Amino acid sequence: MLQVEKLNQYYGESHTLWDMDLSIPKGACVVVMGRNGVGKTTLLKSIMGGLKVKSGSIRFANEDLTSAPPETRARRGIGFVPQGREIFAQLTVHENLRTGLSARSDKLKDVPSRIFELFPVLKTMLGRRGGDLSGGQQQQLALGRALALDPKLLILDEPTEGIQPNLVAQIAEVLVELNQKQGLTILLVEQKLPFARKVADRFCIMDRGRAVASGAMDALDDEVVTKYLKV
Repeated sequence: MLQVEKLNQYYGESHTLWDMDLSIPKGACVVVMGRNGVGKTTLLKSIMGGLKVKSGSIRFANEDLTSAPPETRARRGIGFVPQGREIFAQLTVHENLRTGLSARSDKLKDVPSRIFELFPVLKTMLGRRGGDLSGGQQQQLALGRALALDPKLLILDEPTEGIQPNLVAQIAEVLVELNQKQGLTILLVEQKLPFARKVADRFCIMDRGRAVASGAMDALDDEVVTKYLKV
């Protein structure tokens, strides 16, 4: 479904991604892991069009999106939950959710009921401003907003960052439901290994801007974890 090939990126004079390859099969849940500063967020921003690609290619559903703007990628069916959530603090929960509808191909005007089935707390807070929600509630809102566009691929950057344990467990359950029962393809960057093992079926480990290990999640052994993930 998503194919990243020979992707190179730079930050000033620093070479941040080196011939990065990543393949996301339809229906998979793939987790990208690695220590801080290895290029994980740069990779996601490149996929979403937030960073102009220096070289390499990004294809989604057999369409070349390498040079496409972010709004085109959203209209093609890629939903994104960025690191730090980036909800609209001054808009209400309902207004935040409705911003996700703008990229839908069917021009739906009402927030889909399934979002409130996944995140019941949002239905009770529709009139509250996004900035008044707790961190965990904002993460649920950001997820709901991304799902409002009815994505074919959902991308999440550090979905558990700064979230209390009970909500981390709830988010894991939602992602498993979306992927394993509803067939949504998911790509996420995550630091928490237990969370990654619970939700993902494939992994990609990054180190110094490169993919250094990948495969089925049950093949992620202690040797690779110690070498590339432990601090």
